[in-house]
Amino acid sequence: MSTTTAAQRAQVDPRGPQFAAAITVVILAGALLFSPSLPGFVLLGIQAVLFGIGAFLGVARTPHAWLFKRFVRPRLAPPAHLEDAAPPRFAQQVGLTFALIGLVFWPLGFNAVGAIAVGFALAAALLNALFGFCLGCEVYLLFKRLTYRPAPTT
Repeated sequence: MSTTTAAQRAQVDPRGPQFAAAITVVILAGALLFSPSLPGFVLLGIQAVLFGIGAFLGVARTPHAWLFKRFVRPRLAPPAHLEDAAPPRFAQQVGLTFALIGLVFWPLGFNAVGAIAVGFALAAALLNALFGFCLGCEVYLLFKRLTYRPAPTT
């Protein structure tokens, strides 16, 4: 009997997370541009909510995914392949962590710590948006390889 959950079996068009990353770049760049003021804090809060939706409900349930499915994907050729949704979901969890660090440290006056955390999230989103390279996905896959233990043979 397989222990794979439905979320682990979910497949996504890899262009969807890349589209989401482009939106994330705009929001995080605005957050950094206006940091540590209220507009920067609000933009980072919005992005944290978006990361949270992707992290906890899955990347297919984000507002980005809806926009992609409704307006972008119908104008594109079918995807060459689908990818496992687990790595992008992990990437959303990592992004959420960095956004939360910014949300905690900016109000405390540790502006450099908040800006560095948001900058890391921005850099990762930029890599995905421009080059289709999902850094969080690669970390997820590396972690899976390092922790893989084959079933014992009997």
